[in-house]
Amino acid sequence: MRIEDIWPKYRARLKAFLHSRVSNAADVDDLLQDISIKVMAGLPALKDPAKLQSWLFQTADRTIIDHYRKNGRAQAHPDDLWYHRDDPETRQALEGCVEPFIRGLPSETADMLLAIDIQGMSQQDYADHLGLPYSTLKSRVRKGRAKLRRAFEDCCNISMDARGNISDVQEKPQACKKC
Repeated sequence: MRIEDIWPKYRARLKAFLHSRVSNAADVDDLLQDISIKVMAGLPALKDPAKLQSWLFQTADRTIIDHYRKNGRAQAHPDDLWYHRDDPETRQALEGCVEPFIRGLPSETADMLLAIDIQGMSQQDYADHLGLPYSTLKSRVRKGRAKLRRAFEDCCNISMDARGNISDVQEKPQACKKC
């Protein structure tokens, strides 16, 4: 495994992951750079290529925690952070399902969600690209994500925890077979 083969495949997904947990775009870019350095240094020690994806996202998770600690924004233990409670196995199981569901949405909505949520483009950049006011795009993203959620709920029983994070997913008996 070489960083040149791995980084282009996961960079956008890692950036989207960072955007979902860090509000400052400049911090996201800095953290992505830190993660790339850690991946470059740690990749030779990774023995099982099947664990690459979970290792990358664990590295990103730890980098975010370190960032908040360093900047004094989080005085809590890492286990207390709201985003740290996601179940990695559930997240990984859903990742393969997201894109087919997005592609099942109207093309304008699908293109928007793919760019923002899968490829990691910021909403501001996407709004600028389309020549739309940022507030208009934010509204479209919210509506698009609601449509995506309804599409998931049509096929799956989704259990949420008290904070609204997905805690379990089960296919409905008449599953739609999108993933």
